Amino acid sequence: RFFRSLADRRPDPADQMFIACLLRDEVALRFSAQSPMDQAHAVRTARAVAMAAPGRSDLVRAALLHDVGKTHAGIGVAGRSCASLLAIAHLPLSRRMRAYLDHGVLGAADLARAGEAGIVVAFAGAHHAVTAPPGADPEDWAVLRRADDE
Repeated sequence: RFFRSLADRRPDPADQMFIACLLRDEVALRFSAQSPMDQAHAVRTARAVAMAAPGRSDLVRAALLHDVGKTHAGIGVAGRSCASLLAIAHLPLSRRMRAYLDHGVLGAADLARAGEAGIVVAFAGAHHAVTAPPGADPEDWAVLRRADDE
């Protein structure tokens, strides 16, 4: 994923239409504030979910929005890699690196304030968790996790 992210670009016109059909207002602005690599990853994830769970716009929205909290950090690939390595080594982190590592909680709070559905908020907040959190359907969670891991 690291090397693919270096070549990622903003969504093409077909992907922009896909996004526009699913996101409006505040959450659309949050999505567009993401870096090109995060937008590209979100679209890939959402397209995989759309194929695996036809008609489940809630799950597709969850896939599109799961990393919006990364905008709080404002760091690129190198900074993200450093943050992850520093965290593994239990070394001090800058405020921005801490925000990157906490992007799930930050994004979930943003999406909850915007009135997003429970699964959208839950997946943003805990998308690295293997098992579904309380209240989330385990099968839905598995679809989202598989798509995010691709």
